Amino acid sequence: MNLGLNAVAIRTLIHKETVRILRIWVQTIVPPAITMTLYFIIFGNLIGRRIGTMDGFDYMQYIAPGLIMMSVITNSYGNVVSSFFGAKFGRHVEEMLVSPMSNAAIIVGHVAGGVIRGLLVGGLVTIIALFFTRLEVAHPLIMLSMVVLSSIVFSLMGFINAIYAKKFDDISLIPTFILTPLTYLGGVFYSISLLPEFWQSVSKANPILYMVNAFRYGILGTSDISIGYAYAIVIFFVVALFTACLMLLNRGVGIRE
Repeated sequence: MNLGLNAVAIRTLIHKETVRILRIWVQTIVPPAITMTLYFIIFGNLIGRRIGTMDGFDYMQYIAPGLIMMSVITNSYGNVVSSFFGAKFGRHVEEMLVSPMSNAAIIVGHVAGGVIRGLLVGGLVTIIALFFTRLEVAHPLIMLSMVVLSSIVFSLMGFINAIYAKKFDDISLIPTFILTPLTYLGGVFYSISLLPEFWQSVSKANPILYMVNAFRYGILGTSDISIGYAYAIVIFFVVALFTACLMLLNRGVGIRE
């Protein structure tokens, strides 16, 4: 493995992904910002007035970290699944596979693109949130590390979805039927302490719960779960999903078939 060539390849892929995101910013940046603004208005402002406080915070303030994380998750996933499937559909993924760049470099480059888009949208949603509520970061390192790790996890999931996808409809199945329900049930809009014990146990099987709560702890200093356990879960998914992506590429699944 030539580290110099792979470094150049990764930088090139990151540049390509960044240019792609910024070139079509009307599709990649603006829609999620508008969607999150509606969430703040409807859930935070209108419904939040009736709910009052949660865990000692205004409802708007409580859901803001969850909405920021939700935007990061969905956009990280969406960027990688559309980009890599586009490479498969356009047949230029084959050029990457026969080039000197390693399969790991291909994964890292695309995942970095997903992280960039996720953080761009997350940053914009954070700015929007500040128009509706006050956010004081309690633990900056936890906030930043968890948002990056979560973005990596869902970028890798998007990569796996793109590998198996055979048509454009396939890249929307996972976000629609799995990702969206898990996000809504991941503690974005409520504290799981409000749920019966059985449903609390069920909720703890949802990895998004740990990401949202750890990120919320980084901003507000409150969480329903152990922060150390949250990091263990997220890092496990990073390692497991990267290994799965590498194995699938090495075997040529979805590409050589």
